[in-house]
Amino acid sequence: MALLLASALVACGGGGGSGGGEKAPAATARPGSASTTAVAPTSTLAPALQAAADLIAAETAIHDPSTPDGEMDRWGQVQQAAVRELVFHPELEAEALGLLPDRVRSATEAHLAAAKDLTALNGPVDPDRPLPHWRIVTPEPAAVLLNHYKQAEATVGVPWEYLAAIHLVETRMGRIRGDSSAGARGPMQFIPTTWDLYGEGGDIESTADSIAAAARLLRAHGALTDMAGALFSYNNSNRYVRAVTVYAQRMEADERAYLGYHGWQVYYGERLLPEGTVLP
Repeated sequence: MALLLASALVACGGGGGSGGGEKAPAATARPGSASTTAVAPTSTLAPALQAAADLIAAETAIHDPSTPDGEMDRWGQVQQAAVRELVFHPELEAEALGLLPDRVRSATEAHLAAAKDLTALNGPVDPDRPLPHWRIVTPEPAAVLLNHYKQAEATVGVPWEYLAAIHLVETRMGRIRGDSSAGARGPMQFIPTTWDLYGEGGDIESTADSIAAAARLLRAHGALTDMAGALFSYNNSNRYVRAVTVYAQRMEADERAYLGYHGWQVYYGERLLPEGTVLP
């Protein structure tokens, strides 16, 4: 249903979404530290040690109930940037993973697997290809989106974590505004003809309506008994299915993982597209 909007590197865009690229500034902490207080980046740290420090700090903060809500998007960005660093510099992966405690290593290995699947699915960005006509906007607050996902689950029966994971992969939870090259539209990237089947008269650009329609599509394709098969109907790629499943399972294990994902940013090729970006 949802076709590729553009090449997307590192955990973004398998179904209709965005890209990979330039590393965002990362707050750091010493490996092993439980502190969620950012310290200045230290240029003398070896790159693998730096990535490990960022991952430990981010995972600790994201899963700590005492972390203020206002800091969660920032820690999500630190997490995303550190995962990207290891994907773009695979020579660092083994060393960085070896520096991580078990709980952080498990999460990082899952994120790396999803990122590699989406990178392979989308392929490299063609530098001669015209830029997509995107506007990058601020998403609805995490609590508002969570209510949309859970309302759809209550009404349709599809677990909210899979709806959130699709939203993350497709448009970075609504940050991307713009149609795909195949004509997919809205926060959950529906082809209009598919929307006619599952939209039930709603607005394809509405976040709540699109999430509910995605739940109906998944249920119609067997999500209550075969989620993998239903996800494949959303995007005919086993890589897409695996990546969405990784993110959903992380949220199933701990709902706070969602709060980190809410902070993940949009990339196109090597270019970070901050909120407020308007591409021609």
